[in-house]
Amino acid sequence: MKNNRGFYQLLRLTIVLLLWIGGSLQAYAHEGEHDGSSETGKLPKLAKCRIVTADRLFDGFELHEGWGVLLKKEKVAQIGPMVELKRRCARKDLLGEATILPGFIESHAHITFQNVPKITVLRNGITTVQDTGGPLLPPSGGEGQLRLLSAGPILQAPGGYPLNVFGGEGGLDKIGYPVASAAEAENAVQQLSDGGAAAIKIALEPGGEPGAPWMMPHGENPVPAAPWAMLSQDIVNAIVVKAHALNKRVIVHAGEDTGFERALNAGIDEFAHMPCAAIRPELLQQAANTPGLIFVTTIDTLSSCVKDGMGVHSNTAQLAAKIAECETATPGQCAGLLYGSEIGHDNVPWGINGEEMHLMLHLTGGQSIDFADVLNVFKAVTSKAGEHLGDPLLGTLLPNAPADLIAVKGNPFERFKLLENPDLVISGGRVIVNHFEE
Repeated sequence: MKNNRGFYQLLRLTIVLLLWIGGSLQAYAHEGEHDGSSETGKLPKLAKCRIVTADRLFDGFELHEGWGVLLKKEKVAQIGPMVELKRRCARKDLLGEATILPGFIESHAHITFQNVPKITVLRNGITTVQDTGGPLLPPSGGEGQLRLLSAGPILQAPGGYPLNVFGGEGGLDKIGYPVASAAEAENAVQQLSDGGAAAIKIALEPGGEPGAPWMMPHGENPVPAAPWAMLSQDIVNAIVVKAHALNKRVIVHAGEDTGFERALNAGIDEFAHMPCAAIRPELLQQAANTPGLIFVTTIDTLSSCVKDGMGVHSNTAQLAAKIAECETATPGQCAGLLYGSEIGHDNVPWGINGEEMHLMLHLTGGQSIDFADVLNVFKAVTSKAGEHLGDPLLGTLLPNAPADLIAVKGNPFERFKLLENPDLVISGGRVIVNHFEE
């Protein structure tokens, strides 16, 4: 009997040891899959295929119940009910009471200039960023790393914004690039395009807007007295013509009527944020009636832009109402709104910003908010943003789209805040975060 007891004790110890080794090997096998190892330069592993299913799936356009997504390497292969997918791949992530969405797109950030860790942004649900103002970098990321599309430095008037606030000399490796003539501006646009700029950004900023973040001291640099030098109409026109000839969008930083009107007259493509000071109603109407013109919201970070009850909130609500009227009269021939939180500012999250989505909903939805209004907010941070960046599949879960997706426990269509800490993040088919396994 003693020998038998000894044998069984040894057997139990052997089983425990084997289980421990198996668990360690399993953990090792998943190492780098959801530990953010792309921060160290080692990309997470890429599975040949993977099915992810949950109670809800938003494909960038519509919300579906009980659907899943089939990923094949770095692309989306198929979405649909689980019964249609289950035989297509042995590897399955059954998330249950959760929601699957495309990776979110941040349309206004200063990642490079503000030294924001890209892995932090990625782990917090943003898989693509338009970096608008800072050192020029070629397009990068997208497969286990944050996809970064850089506009490079902001073209500005000599002595004007942003170098007068942030300091330093201008150039392709700075936040600003001063140009003094149409010829200099055209040459700068060519340099930016040759360096891989996704778009061209200009500053039309005379200063003086109450509550504007750029009117507050940055580091040791005092804010110079307004008015600040601004690019002339002729120079802005030359920039737009040259950029469009190179198939580049033009983004404008404008804070008040003068810069706003100058940008509209030149035919720019995108306002980097809603202007800070109150804009004249007739200019808002002109903007609303401009086909394809885009406004990136950044309402949260500009919330202090208020004077006599007017400011960024008033501009947003008025413009949204005018766009709605335009869409009723001439569908598809009007301006649009995209989500942007201006990642890099100290007062917003370095990832998805639920408050920005909340403000968008309540300032653009009018008096009676319905599910269509909620859906429009989600489109503004996914499919519509991808289309504006020139890739209609980016920000969607349609076949052949990049395998960028996030998932959260619960229903973010009822509670935006859930999105700020996603439980699953996949970039180009590589798992960056997976709290469901925990």
